[in-house]
Amino acid sequence: LHRERRKHEEDVQEKIEYRDGKVEEVLSDGRRILTFCDGTKKEISADKRMTTISFSNGDVKKIMPDQRVIYYYADAQTTHTAYPDGLEVLQFPNNQIEKHYPDGTQEIVFPDHTVKCLYNDGLKETFFPDGTVVKVEKNGDKIVVFSDGQREIHTAQFRRREYPDGTVKTVFCNGRQETKYSTGRVQIKDEEGNLILDK
Repeated sequence: LHRERRKHEEDVQEKIEYRDGKVEEVLSDGRRILTFCDGTKKEISADKRMTTISFSNGDVKKIMPDQRVIYYYADAQTTHTAYPDGLEVLQFPNNQIEKHYPDGTQEIVFPDHTVKCLYNDGLKETFFPDGTVVKVEKNGDKIVVFSDGQREIHTAQFRRREYPDGTVKTVFCNGRQETKYSTGRVQIKDEEGNLILDK
C-alpha cells in the first residue's frame, strides 16, 4: 500500500487545492482525480470518455465511453447497469438478474435458471428448467405446458388437463367432472364424485 501511494504521488503532475476543501490531481497519464471533503473521489480518464465516482459508503458509479452507467450498491452488493437505449439490468449477489426493457417488459432470471417474463399487457410467462412453461393472462387465466406434452388450463369456470393421447379431463368450479377419452368415451361425475354418465 505504501509503495502504491508513493507511485501515485510520483504520477501526480499537478495538485490543486480548492477553498471548499476539494483536491484535484492531474496525473502524468492524463487522468484527473477529484477528492471531495466527504471522501468521495471522482476519476476522469485522460480522454474524458470514462468517469468513475467512488462514494464514501463504498458505492461506485461508472460512466462508460459507450454511455452505459454502471452503479454498484455496496451495502446490497447489487449492480445496476443503465444502457443508452433504455435497458436497465440489475445483478444481485445471489446471481438473480433482472432486465427492465424500455417497453415495460421485465425479465427475471433466478439462480435456478427459471426465467419469468412480465409483459406490459399484463401477461406473465415463467419458463422452468425442466421445460415447463406457465402463462398467466391479465384476467387470471393460467395455462401450464409440461415438458411431457400435457397441458393444464385454469380459469374461473374450470380446470382442464389435456393429455398427449387426446384425453381431456375437466373439473368445473361447482365440482362436476368431465373426462373425454381419445377413444370417444365420455365420463361425467357430479360434484360428489357420483358417476352420472359413461358412454
